[in-house]
Amino acid sequence: MPRNRPLFLVAQLFLLAFAYLSFQTESIAQNTQWRTLFNGKDLSGWKAVAGEAEFKVENGIIVGYAKANTPNTFLITEQQFGDFVLELDLKIENLSSNSGIMARGQYDPKAREGQGLVFGYQIEADPTSRAWSGGVYDEARRGWLYPLDLNPAAKSAFKMGEWNSYRIEVIGKEIKTWINGQEVAYVVDDMDARGFVGLQVHSISDAKDAGNKTYFRNIRIQTENLKPKAFKKDLFVVNTGLNELTAYEKANGWKLLFDGKSTEAWVGAYKETFPQKGWTIKDGILKVEGTDGGESSNFGDIVTKEKYAAFDFAFDFKITEGANSGVKYFVTLKENNSGSAIGLEYQILDDERHPDAKMGREGNRTLASLYDLIKANKQARFVKGPGEWNKGRIVVYPDNRVEHYLNGVKVVEYVRGSQEFRDLVAISKYKVWENFGEAPEGHLLLQDHGNEVHFKNLKVKKLK
Repeated sequence: MPRNRPLFLVAQLFLLAFAYLSFQTESIAQNTQWRTLFNGKDLSGWKAVAGEAEFKVENGIIVGYAKANTPNTFLITEQQFGDFVLELDLKIENLSSNSGIMARGQYDPKAREGQGLVFGYQIEADPTSRAWSGGVYDEARRGWLYPLDLNPAAKSAFKMGEWNSYRIEVIGKEIKTWINGQEVAYVVDDMDARGFVGLQVHSISDAKDAGNKTYFRNIRIQTENLKPKAFKKDLFVVNTGLNELTAYEKANGWKLLFDGKSTEAWVGAYKETFPQKGWTIKDGILKVEGTDGGESSNFGDIVTKEKYAAFDFAFDFKITEGANSGVKYFVTLKENNSGSAIGLEYQILDDERHPDAKMGREGNRTLASLYDLIKANKQARFVKGPGEWNKGRIVVYPDNRVEHYLNGVKVVEYVRGSQEFRDLVAISKYKVWENFGEAPEGHLLLQDHGNEVHFKNLKVKKLK
C-alpha cells in the first residue's frame, strides 16, 4: 500500500484538476451565452422611432426623457430576435412615466402618415396604483393579454424610485416574466415569432410632466442553449391557442372540458345524451345555433357530466349581434323548472343591442354580471364586441368567495351564502328558490337562449 500511495495521490490530483477545469469551462460557457445589448457608452445598435421623446446615455445608463404631445417613443434594437431570454434593470421616479419593454416588437415606418408605429408584445412598467408591472400588453394591437388581476400577488413586485430587475423569457409560443425574482405573467401566443427589443417612453399630454425620466441599464440577452426557468407558483396561464393546455397547466391540475372534436364531457340538461341538433362542432369551435331567441326552448342547455364544488373555470366566447347566453354554475338540475336550468349565472350578452341589458336592477343583467344580482364593474376598453372573442373566467374558492373575470380583469366578487348575498337574492327573480346558489356542488352549464354563440378553450381546475 505505501508503494502505491504516490500514484494514488497523483491520480486524485488529476481528477480534481479535471473536475475544476470542467467546472470552469461550463461556467465560461454559461457566461458567454449572455450578450450585452447596451455598451454603457452610446446608443450603438439602437434607434429611436415613432415619437419625439429623447434618449441619452448618462453615467452608463440609458435615460428616456418624456416629451409632451408626441406619441409613445421607442428605442429599438437594430437587430431582431426569435427565441431569447432578456434581462435588464428599469427605474421610474414619476407616476406619469408609464413605460415598458418590447419583446419581438414590430415597426411599421409608414403608419400614421409616415410617423411610424410600434406594435406587439410589451412587458409593462406601471407606476400607478393599478400596479400591473410585468403584465403583458399587446401594444397598438389587441390590448391587454395578461393584466395583473390574474396574479394579484405580483402587484407588489415593482418598486417605484428603485431599480427593478426584469427577466423576460420568449421561447417558442411562451412568454414568461419576472420582476425582482417574483413570477409575474405567463402567456402562450403565436402572433409574432421574431422582432426587436424596445424600451418605451410613454406619451404625455401635460406639459408639466415633460422631462420626466425613465432609466434602463444592464441590458443583456441570451439567444442560444435556452433553458426555460420553471415557475414555482401556480400561475394562471393565458393561452390564445385552440383547445390546448401547456405541460405546466396539466401539472397544476387543469383539464380541458372540450378538445375541439368531442362533446364527451357534456350532456343535455335534463337529458341522458348530448342534444342531437343545434349544438355543432366545426374547426375546433363549439357553437349553439341561433333560432327565435327563446330561453332553452329549442336545442336546450348543455351541462358538464361532472359536478364541481371549488373550481377555476375559464372559457372563450364569441357572440353575434344582439345575442344572449350565459355560463351557469352550481346547477343541480333538481328544480325541474321550465326553461333554463337554475344556477348562478355569468351573463353573456350584447349589451348594446339586447333589451335585457336595460332590465333588472342597475345593470345587473349586463355582460359578465352575476345575472340579476351583481353588476359587472367593467370598462369598455376591456370588452370585445360581436364577432370578437372574449375570455371569461369564474373562480369559486373553498371558502365560497367567487370572482368573475372578463378578458383578464376582475369585474365581480362576492361570497356565496353571506348575508349580503342572501339579501340580493331576496330582491331578485331567484327569491322563489330556497337556498338559491348555495348548493355544495353542481354542474357547469352553457346556455341555449335562441341566439348564435361560439365557445372554445373550456378548461377547469378543481381547487382544494
